[in-house]
Amino acid sequence: MQFADVLASTIHDIKNSLSMVMITLDDLMSDPANQFAHPDKVIQLQQEAKRANNDLIQLLMIYKHKNSRLAVNVAEHNVEEFFEDILVEHQPLLRAKDIALKVECDPELFGFFDDELVRGVVGNTIDNAARYTKQQIHISAVEEDGYLVFRIEDDGVGYPQHMLETQSVQQMEDGFSTGNTHLGLYFSLLVAETHKNKDRAGSIKLENNQSLPGGCFSLRLP
Repeated sequence: MQFADVLASTIHDIKNSLSMVMITLDDLMSDPANQFAHPDKVIQLQQEAKRANNDLIQLLMIYKHKNSRLAVNVAEHNVEEFFEDILVEHQPLLRAKDIALKVECDPELFGFFDDELVRGVVGNTIDNAARYTKQQIHISAVEEDGYLVFRIEDDGVGYPQHMLETQSVQQMEDGFSTGNTHLGLYFSLLVAETHKNKDRAGSIKLENNQSLPGGCFSLRLP
């Protein structure tokens, strides 16, 4: 067995343990008999556990991708319903941080994509936006030139220049040696590129100062 396989197995075990921590915290928070002196701290603990768990999930999916073991299950989804499911997971954090969320999506918009993979990308980007925004997050989805485009924007300080200039797989892999992993961004790009339709593949784009003055992350799927 190669070291990468041992590492992947260990990551899987740690992820399972974190999942149990998250389930226990959810049970404690949902029981009205439990009174917490600082419920906002419990919510923060939940989100940090979730963020660590998401990082481990991304590592496992990257490992599977690199070893040609990643199964992409593309199906048709209603995008508005897809957003609704994701927002249920994020509303407690957004309320605790007093962040206003705006969602824009045609109720009749449908797209073909892997629910689990794209959910990981959109959810991770919302979590990052919640860390850096001042008070607003705007998520949207539209069809543009034959692509389904997801956008997550915030009113923070925006992406730094080095991230705006690092938007290819090779650039990100080169950055690993310097400690600039940008794991979530790397995962997002791999997910985008696994979505193909004939001669077209998905992509991501980082921008600043679009509909809000902060960062704008776009995921384009053919």
